Amino acid sequence: MDIVSPGFTGRRRSGTELPPGQYLTHEFPVLSAGPTPHILPEHWEFTVTTETGEVHRWDWATFTSLPAEEITRDLHCVTRWSKLGTDWKGVSLDTLLADVETGADFAMAHSYGGYTTNLPLEDLLDGQAWIAYEYDGEPLNPEHGGPARLLVPHLYLWKSAKWVRGLVLSDTDDLGFWESVGYHEYGDPWKEQRYAGD
Repeated sequence: MDIVSPGFTGRRRSGTELPPGQYLTHEFPVLSAGPTPHILPEHWEFTVTTETGEVHRWDWATFTSLPAEEITRDLHCVTRWSKLGTDWKGVSLDTLLADVETGADFAMAHSYGGYTTNLPLEDLLDGQAWIAYEYDGEPLNPEHGGPARLLVPHLYLWKSAKWVRGLVLSDTDDLGFWESVGYHEYGDPWKEQRYAGD
């Protein structure tokens, strides 16, 4: 997969608490690994596959009929920009995983286009993560991961996989795309876990 990472520098706003090494921006920079997939909602599907191979599946109509939440969270990108108070609408992973029987400790998020990222399953539960399909009151556009993306705002933004199409649950913490080339396997912005060993 080709790596496309346009450069970006932001401005620091005094008096605002940001994670270490971050700069504040009011823009929403677009940083992606590879080209932008364009998936029509009627072709979109989200699956959860357990460690035993059981598959739970939602098409767009079924997914958007689930109870949705309005979410306002700060975003922190590993490229050092932070954007505060972003507004989203999406379905909580608590809702999607409510009827999934699993003893797994980890999840691999898979995206249309081939991107992957690994997360502890506990970081997707208890009101910490959503599959978001609206941003700032509008349908999520493809550049920001539309029609739907994973949103895990307490971790660096590369963990919030754009164009998400599924989660595979596992007993082992296998590495995703960026993690396998040197990014930190967890990515806590407040601990500045940018790269392996941080």
